[in-house]
Parts: sequence; structure tokens; C-alpha cells
Amino acid sequence: MAVAKRRVPGSIRRRVGGRARWLMPVLMSLLPSIGAAAAAVKSQGVDYEHDVQPLFDRYCVACHACFDAPCQLDLTNPGGVARGASKQAVYDGARLDPAPPTRLFIDAVSTDDWRDKGFFPVIGDDPETSLLLQFVSRAPADDWRIDNPLSLDHDIGISRRNQCIAPGEFGSEAAQDPHLRMPFALPPLPSRDRQTLQRWIAEGAALPAVDVSVPAADRVEVRRWEQWLNQEGAERRLLSRWLFEHWAVARFYFDGSRSNRFYRIVRSSTPPGEPVREIATRRPNDEPGTAFHYRLLPQAGTRVYKTHITFPLSAGLRRRIDALFFEQAWRVDHLPGYSDEDRANPFVTFAAIPAEARYRFMLEHAGYFVRTFIRGPVCRGQLATDVIRDQFWVMFQTPESDPYVNDAAFRQDVDPLLALPGLEEDLLEGAQRWIASTEDRNRYAERRGEVVAKMSPDGASLEQIWNGDGRNTNALLTVFRHHDSATVKRGWLGQQPLTVWWLDFPLFERSYYNLVVNFDVFGNIAHQAQTRLYFDLIRNGAEQNFLRLLPGEKRADILDSWYAGTGKLKRWIAYHEIDTERPVAVAYRTDDPQREILGRLLARFASINDTPDPINRDDRAPRSRVEAELSVLSNVNAADMPVIEQMPEASLLRVYKDNGEREVFTLIRNRRHTNVAFVLGESLRYESDKDTLTVVRGIATGYPNFIFNVRADDVPRFVRDLRDTSVRYRQDYLDRIAGPWGVRRTSSQLWQIFHDINAWMREREPLEAGMLDLNRYAGD
Repeated sequence: MAVAKRRVPGSIRRRVGGRARWLMPVLMSLLPSIGAAAAAVKSQGVDYEHDVQPLFDRYCVACHACFDAPCQLDLTNPGGVARGASKQAVYDGARLDPAPPTRLFIDAVSTDDWRDKGFFPVIGDDPETSLLLQFVSRAPADDWRIDNPLSLDHDIGISRRNQCIAPGEFGSEAAQDPHLRMPFALPPLPSRDRQTLQRWIAEGAALPAVDVSVPAADRVEVRRWEQWLNQEGAERRLLSRWLFEHWAVARFYFDGSRSNRFYRIVRSSTPPGEPVREIATRRPNDEPGTAFHYRLLPQAGTRVYKTHITFPLSAGLRRRIDALFFEQAWRVDHLPGYSDEDRANPFVTFAAIPAEARYRFMLEHAGYFVRTFIRGPVCRGQLATDVIRDQFWVMFQTPESDPYVNDAAFRQDVDPLLALPGLEEDLLEGAQRWIASTEDRNRYAERRGEVVAKMSPDGASLEQIWNGDGRNTNALLTVFRHHDSATVKRGWLGQQPLTVWWLDFPLFERSYYNLVVNFDVFGNIAHQAQTRLYFDLIRNGAEQNFLRLLPGEKRADILDSWYAGTGKLKRWIAYHEIDTERPVAVAYRTDDPQREILGRLLARFASINDTPDPINRDDRAPRSRVEAELSVLSNVNAADMPVIEQMPEASLLRVYKDNGEREVFTLIRNRRHTNVAFVLGESLRYESDKDTLTVVRGIATGYPNFIFNVRADDVPRFVRDLRDTSVRYRQDYLDRIAGPWGVRRTSSQLWQIFHDINAWMREREPLEAGMLDLNRYAGD
């Protein structure tokens, strides 16, 4: 093959010199191959894993993941991209009939199956008609400007009507809505990223297979756990079922593994060693319909914080479970089935398993269990969170003082009263079941009070509060509600709360089964209403249990402060009457027993309080300069700091230095209500002038409503602006707080700062971290 002559620059000729002139033909012959290689690199196709998924992660996953993704479009992995979008909403509390479940990787396997379920493609094979490109390529409307406040015409609430546009509908919808584009009401994709997507689609939009392989580093442990979970024997099979139902939403990881893989436990029609074929049931305690094996299925895709509820697995845990559950002999005469009665009452279904072992297992992993029902699918939307306070502390009763754990006759007597409502889908049957379950619950409370009085004739004592066995930091938890979502943190954070939950085993187990195992996110109004109403009874039971620690003559007044206004009506209609006669085995020295006992408990449990709180309380923990400056925002109500009434429920504060160092805090607005005894009518019970702020080091929400970005040297000025009593109206807040200190949805820095916060979380909590959600991000 002839090589065309090329002119070599004079600088090269001079550099080569006389004796090295023989190199010139060699260099000349190499030029065609170098040029061909460069052309090949230039024309190389767009790679999904390296080029496309990172774009989805940067601009899309913050909204398009999990059940609450608009139009069910999940862009965390290629399986969700292939599935596409749907016009059916997952969260619909008013539907009369249950919706068919549409869980990714569970309820359908192939793309054709998803099309049969009403999902339509969003990628397409033609750049001209691709929905994705149409959405991301559309220019912002005239009223949308970078770094300017968002137009009031934008409806960005989570209850908005999602425009789930099928192929061929974009043009007509766009003609009616100038704001129809993606990312929704956020800064658009840079042109280079749009071009990458365009090239990928023009090249055929190839999607790789979803990787569900077990890494070599985890194969031994996966095999051991699957063998252990599938042991023969009725007792082993019953225990494995109980564990499976209690790990229903867990994301497992292996302690010490470097694989960075997380797993989900499933029931599979195939045994260990074969590919997993998950048996798809609406709930984890539904009839499987065939023989099955418990398997660990690797999870694919970008992790998101809202669904990433972790649980560590190890050889030590297997040994602990064996010791805990088989320390004493027990026998199963007949394995329970999956009837409505079996599913409604886990206390009867698993009665053969020692109650103390069940309770201790839940105690030792209490943080996981509380996260499942506070941060899980049930807690989405204002109606879902209306029956909990904005901030409260959780503690647990010792197994030794729990009458259910220790009194077999009492246990057998009350088990039938502990059945949960919610499995009925008929409105009339659901209402009847609700009335019956309320009566059962109150009969149980009466019977429990009698047995507690016999067990503890001197009354409740501090010794009856579980101390984590001196080392387990699951013993103290804090729950923060953010209006339409909630989160859980280890330790007791914030100022002393208005109420405290003191959970015993029946309260704890019913919370879990009511809100996790038996909860169907695709269920109808009858199911969802019963679920939330029964949770109200559980909350009341946990609060009344805490009242036992306070002097009898003070209990009624304290309860009145928790259930003021319409709460008194609810107490009369639905709640069990509190006991004001029985004594308490705690000597009080002040006229404020609740504040006194919580202060004593903070001191008593200081060694297991996982998160000392020098910002909101004087915990004698060292404060950084920034923490000291932020501490003046705590324990001030809105009457004295009016800006609180304009603050979002959960804001992230990024404090940065010029050298690249940064800290992240969460500013939580605690809304005050006369009571939280009803699912509806929250605004009628709202006392806005009593709202407060809690400042939490780190990230204490999965759904930030806003981000403040403040240079470390400017924190004192930021705090002074918040404390300024003249900032009391919405426009004051926008002009003097959100504008100068905040990161608006329209900010040119939004994506950079948002992802830097996600990176900060990964650096500090690599196993717990997941991408935050922007579906609730404020418009201003």
C-alpha cells in the first residue's frame, strides 16, 4: 500500500539531525495509522454506562427514582429506562379499587410485559420523536431565568398533576404549557450533554443488561446465608419466615466486604445455586402459591437515600440469631399458613417463637425497624404523616419489664386482641373492621394495665427503660417529621420534645406490621385509611406508656397539653382512658416532671446517646465555631424569630471555606399543633407562632426543601439575618434570606452544590449514603 508523502515541519527536520535522518521514513509511515486511530476514537459510539447513566444521575435521578417518581419513570438503572413511563399514579389515597402493582424488576420481566401494563417508551429510536430529547431540548419559557425566582405559574408541589405524556402527545401538550420541559423547573442540561443523549439515541439507544450478578467477594457469604435461611425443620422454617417478613425492605450489605453491593431478600421458585426467580406477591406475607426458597438478590442502579434502609449481615449475626432464638427449646406443631387471619395477626402466627427472642432482635436493630416505618413507602404525603409530631424521641421498654414477654398466660389471653386492620378492601367491611380493632385495642390496653400493676406494684421506673445493654446505640432515636415526609436519627437530638414514645414489644411489632409488612402502596382508600388510623392508636399507646413514668396527679394535665382542642374529642371517642391512680417509682424534685425526667435520662444514657447535641442543648460536648454560632437559632419560637414561619420544613445548610473544606447541617422547622390525633384538618390545629428550629449536624432529611450556601466567615451574618425580627413576611424572606443566602431552583450553581452535598454524605457515611430527592425542593 502506497504511503502519500507528507510535508514534515522544519522544526522536526532540524531536531532529527543528520545521523538520525533514517527515522523520518519510520515516522512518516506511522502517520496514517495514528490518524486512523484518532478517527476511530472520534467515531466511537456513546456508551450507556460511562456516558448516559452519569447524565441521568446528575440531572434526573434526584426526581426519577422509586414509587414517587413522576410518571413512574425510574432512571436509576437501564431496566427502568427500558420500562419507560406510565400514566398510573402509585400514590393515590382516594382510589376505590386497588391498583395493579408495578414494581420494577418484580411485577414484569420484559419490556413487552411492561407495555402490556400500560408503560410507554420515553427514549425511542429516532432523535426527532424521542420523548426524552423533546423534554430536555425544549428551551425554558420566557418567564424562566437563571438565578431569578421561579414564576408563580409553576406548580411544583408533590400533589401536582404530572403530565405523563405518551409518544405523539408532546406537541399538543407543549402548546398548552410553556413550562413543559425537563429537568422540571430546574436548570436545563448543557448543550454538550443534550448532544450526548442525541448521539446515543441516533446510534440506537443501546441499553446494557441489568447486572444482578454476585461479585466474587460476596459469593461465599451469599451461599452461607442462603443455606442458613433454607434449613430444614419446622422451627427453622418458621424463624426464616419471621426474619424474611422483618427484612422486607432491608438493603443488606456484608460487613467488611469491598464489593459495594447491596442485596434484597426474596422468595424464589429456584433453589440456591440457580438464577433467582422472584415470586411476586403484593405483600411479603402473602401466599406464595408454590414451593420457594429464600434468596439474596443483588440490587442494581444508583442508590437513593429515600429507599436505602440498610442492614449489615455477618457470620457474627448468624451466630447471634442462633443463640438468641434457640437458647431455649421450642417446638412448632403446625406451620401457619397465609390466610387473612394469619397475616393480620403476627402475634398468633409466630406464637411458637419465644417472645423475648423476637423482641430482643428488634431492640438490637431498632434503628432499622423504626426507619422502615418512618422513612419507608408509607410515609409519603401530608396525610401519611399527619398523625405524628414534628419532633419526638423514641425509647424502649426492657424485655424484663414487658408483661407480654414475661407472662405466658397474659400473652395467650391478649394475642387475639392484637390483630391489625387494613387487609379489607371493601369500604363497609373496612369500617366495621376498624371499629372492632379499636375496641380490641382498648380491651388489650385495659388488660395490660392490670398485669403491669401486678408486675410493678411500685410503678414504672427508670430501670424499665432499655439502656442498649450498655453499648447499643439503637436504644435512643429521634424522629423528625417534615410535613409530608419524615426521617430517623440515632440518639436524642434537639430540644426536649413535647411527647415521647416508650415502645414495648406489642407496640413495636404492630407498628412494623401495620406500616411495612401489611401496607400496600398500591392499595385502595379502605386499606390506606385503616392503616393510618390504626397508627394513630399505636402512637397514642406509646405516649400513654410514657405517661406511666410521670406522677399520677400530673398525667391528665400533661395529656391535655398533648391533645388540646379537638384532641379531647378523639380521646373520648377512640382512646383508652389513662390511669391516674397507680404510682410511679421515680422521685421527682420539681414541678415539671417531664422536663426533669428527660434531663435525667439524657444524663443517664449519655454513653449510648449516639449523637451528642452541642448545638441544641448543653451536652458538654465540644462545639466548633460554626456550631456555636448556629446554636443561637435553637430553642427560639416563631413569636420571637418570625422568619421561622417562612422557612421550609427541612433545609440543608452548606458551610464552605475557600480551601475546599465544607460542613453540612440540616435546619428543621418543627411545626406545632394542638394535637395530631386526626388524619385530616391539620391546618385547623396548627399553632404557627410556636414553631421552632432544630439545627442538626449532617443530613437529617431525604427530601431537602431548600439549600443555603454560606461561606464559613459569613455564618454570623447569616444567623443575624435569620434572627432579625423584621423578617416576618414572605417577601422579606425572599429578599433578605432566600435570595442572598439560598440556592434557588433556577440557580446556575444548583447542580454543583446539590451533588457536592451528596458527595459529602458519601465521604462520611459511604454505606448509608444515597442520592437525595428534589421532588419537594422549593421554588423560591
